[in-house]
Formats: sequence, C-alpha cells, structure tokens
Amino acid sequence: MTNKMTYNIRLIALDLDGTLTNERKEITPRTLNALMQVQRQGVRLCLSSGRPPYGMRPLARQLQMERYGGLLLCYNGGHIEDCQTGEVLVSRTLSPTLLPYLHDCQQRSGMTLMTYHKDHIYTEHPDDPYVQQSSRNNKMAVIGVNDFVNDTPRPLYKCLMVGNPEYVPHWEKVMQRETEGRMNICRSTPYFIELLPTGIDKGGALTQLLGHIGLNSGNMMAFGDSYNDITMLQAAGIGVAMGNAEEDVKSVATFITDTNEADGIAKALEHYGIIGK
Repeated sequence: MTNKMTYNIRLIALDLDGTLTNERKEITPRTLNALMQVQRQGVRLCLSSGRPPYGMRPLARQLQMERYGGLLLCYNGGHIEDCQTGEVLVSRTLSPTLLPYLHDCQQRSGMTLMTYHKDHIYTEHPDDPYVQQSSRNNKMAVIGVNDFVNDTPRPLYKCLMVGNPEYVPHWEKVMQRETEGRMNICRSTPYFIELLPTGIDKGGALTQLLGHIGLNSGNMMAFGDSYNDITMLQAAGIGVAMGNAEEDVKSVATFITDTNEADGIAKALEHYGIIGK
C-alpha cells in the first residue's frame, strides 16, 4: 500500500468549501481530529482557497495552525502567509487597468462584479444572492459602491464575476479569450468566476511555496473538489478528489475519497497510512 514513508508527506493542502467543510461550513469532528493528529506528527497544513485571509482565519484558529506552523494560501495563491509568524510569503495583486474591462463584462453579461478588501466585500449590487452567499461563507459585510472602477479600495488581489451557473461557462470562455495573457480566469464554483493576476493558480503557488520551505511535490498531499483545485491536485505527490468533486477534478486525481459530508479527508489520510484507523 502507498504510505507516508513512500511519499514522506510534510505538507497537506486543503481546499475549504466542498472539501474541508461540509454544507454547514463546518469541519466534521472526525476530520478535525484527523488533521490535529497529522499536525502533532509534524505535518504542516496549508488552507488553500479563493477566499481572502479574513474569511480563512477562523478555520485556521480552529485547527490551531498558529501553534503548528500552518499556512494560508488565499485568493487562489495571490497571497500566502505563515500563521505562526505572520510573514507574508507571496503577494500578487490585480492591475487596476483591468477594472474598466471587467465592469464592461458585468454590463454585457448581466452578472455581478465583486471584490474583497480586508474584512469587506465591495460591489455595485450588494443584494445579489451570490454576493450574499460569499458574505455568509466568509462572514464579511458587503459594502455597495456606485462606481466599481473608481470606488473600490486598493490593492485588489482578485475580483469575482458571479451569477447564474447556466451563464458562467460561456462567460468564463469569453473572458479568457478576451484577456489572454493579461489575467488568469477560472471557476471556483458553478456560480463564481475567479479573476486573478496572470500566472496565479493554486498549483503554481503551492509549487513556489514548497521551494520556499525546502520541500518538493512528493512531500505534498492535496485535497479539492472544484475546477480551481485541478492544478493543486496535479502539483501534489498525492492529489485527492473528494467524492463530491466535479468530474474534471476526479479525472486528474491520484485517489478519489468520500464526500465532504462523510469525512472524506480523514478516510484518505487513513487509506494512505498518514494516520491510523
């Protein structure tokens, strides 16, 4: 059986929504216990999400990552910080020159443009249901602005285009075509399009992080469920797709575990012998 001696797992990267947390945005007791156990064994955790730091820190505190030297990979890799020292290891921002184009896409698509800054969400459409969903997920208040291009605070690590899942794949392709080389664009959920600096994705950011902390891909195990997790699973020695993952994610995975509702993370850690059953 493949085990921790073969891969020498020293870092576990975890997507949040649909992976680490269940539908109530909670870590199940079995999964929490499993992750505390691996940290006590000297394995570091890296929460890897499109969320901003503010929306990730409550889970980091629950996992006691400050004590165990955990890491936060935020904005899909645009910002990485050390929970123990507070050191920012990576910081990449979106060029403000792209905002007029993104605002035009909002007008053309009928979707909603939004962004995060510190502990708030900014958008011209604060009552949009998908904006409100992001507000609940991150426990961040929404601030409505009259002019997204000029009224949003800087710096911007990323923007999101949110809307009906029926329209998202089409507009993802349109924006990828129209901004080729100027922005990285991907889906994180069926209703969120992530708008990021060029070259920013979870896999590339984790590869850079591994080099910074003296590890390699064989030392990393990663868990994910959605499109923006594909590069992360590909970059890991063991890439685990959740049972509830999109089919495209499962197709690149080393292993498919149970769902986020049924302790999929804990079961995969047991399967690979990272922890005992």
